[in-house]
Formats: sequence, structure tokens, C-alpha cells
Amino acid sequence: MNPFSLSVAELEKKARAVRRHIVTLNANSPAGGHTGADLSQVELLTALYFRILNCAPDRLEDSERDIYIQSKGHAVGCYYCVLAEAGFIPLDWLPTYQHGNSHLPGHPVRQKTPGVELNTGALGHGFPVAVGLALAAKRDNSKRRIFLITGDGELAEGSNWEAAMAAAHYKLDNLIVINDKNGLQLAGATKDIMATDPLDEKWRAFGMEVSECKGNDMASVVETLENLPQTGKPHVVIAHTTKGAGVSFIAGKPEWHHRVPKGDEIELALSELKDLVEEEMKSE
Repeated sequence: MNPFSLSVAELEKKARAVRRHIVTLNANSPAGGHTGADLSQVELLTALYFRILNCAPDRLEDSERDIYIQSKGHAVGCYYCVLAEAGFIPLDWLPTYQHGNSHLPGHPVRQKTPGVELNTGALGHGFPVAVGLALAAKRDNSKRRIFLITGDGELAEGSNWEAAMAAAHYKLDNLIVINDKNGLQLAGATKDIMATDPLDEKWRAFGMEVSECKGNDMASVVETLENLPQTGKPHVVIAHTTKGAGVSFIAGKPEWHHRVPKGDEIELALSELKDLVEEEMKSE
């Protein structure tokens, strides 16, 4: 059971707090960050950790806890901000992101950060490991579920499709792959670099049960994740997102894949997010 079980409205507020953390965390990093990728998946991770996942900071070794894997490891900034809001790590660790001897390196490292389940960064590794964990859970008659987020650019890695075949073969219906489909990657548009569409048909051809949602719309994310079809197949949720979602001058801009806010950009981004919070407070 999730220890928070927040409502959609509460999740939306939490997501805005996470976005503010992302802006300041990346701005303070001496080694840069992946601001666009971080902002893309805010609703997805917030919904998972504050409503969907059966896991908690005081149950890190619980053999029945759900497992989450951040397969697109470069978007670790969002991951850290959600872990901090959920109490897995202290909030005062966030300003140390990528500083010397920090608990928060530039990609997830299990040995450094409580709550991180798998070291990732080399793309295409998360899904195969998730398949192994889901298969082990099945053989142990465990009720745990395995969730992961992949990027759409990451799907150019062939290991993902080998993993999909194995997941379907073993009927791993305890596996939920969330595909953060924002259409952009390091060097530009995914459709120009390595087109994946029709993505839904590809997943189905590999034996996966496919659902779709608006990935930056909290109600759509929650509705989809809580009502996955039970067909005995592994699940894929194609989440249609916007890279850099939530900040007007970052959203949809490929140059923000590996950019961080600087100077006036920091205050401008925080001002946009602050206005949203103030509007909520006025309406209550």
C-alpha cells in the first residue's frame, strides 16, 4: 500500500513543488543537468511515489515492496526531487547534486542514494533488469510489481526489444513499462534520429499490453495506471509528454536536453511555478 495515497489535486500540488526543486537543483549543479528530461516525467514519478507504488522509506528491504527503476538515468534530477519529497532522502541533500562526495551523483547509484534500486545511465539496461526482477517475483509467488520509465530515444537500444520478447514469453503481467514519449532526445527530434512510430503497434507486436495517457496530465496518468487491463501480458503505458513541461521557455526545446537555468532564467522559471502555487492558494 502506498503511504501517501494523495488525491489528484494533491498530486498536482506535489508535482509543482517537484518542479521548483528541479529548477534550483539543476541551477546549483557544477556539472550541469538534464532539465528538459527531468521536467518531462514529473507527473509520472509523482503519481508513482505518492499514490501507486507499494513502497516507503521505512521499508527499503521489504521483500514485497514494489520496485521502481529509473531506466532513463540522465533524468535523475527529477528522481532525486521526488525521493526527497517522499522522505527517502533529506531535502537538504538536493543542493549537493553532483558536488564532490555527494549522495546524489549525475546518474542513479544504489550504493549512494537510499531508495534507488538500480544503477542506471547506460541506456537500455533498465528494462532487461526489470524483466529479471519481475520473473523472480513470479517464481517466488510475490505480489510485488516492477515499474520503470524509459525514454523514447532510449528505445533505439535493441536490448529493450529483447527484454520485451522475454517479458511477453514469460507472461510478466507484474511488469509495467512507462514510456516517456516526449519526441525529443540529445540531438533533436526522435522521429528524425531514429523514428519509433507507430510505437503502439511495435509494442503489441512484441506481445505487450498497451495503454496510452497524457503524461503531463495528472488525472490521465492516475486513471491509466490504476486501470491497466488485466490480460496476463506485461504492460506498456505510452505517456505522451512534453520535454521541459511546466516552464514556458523550456518546454518543447531540444536545446534544454542538457542545459540548466542560469541568471534571470532561474527567477523566471521559479516565478512561473510560484504563480501557479499562488493561484491555487487564492482559490482555496
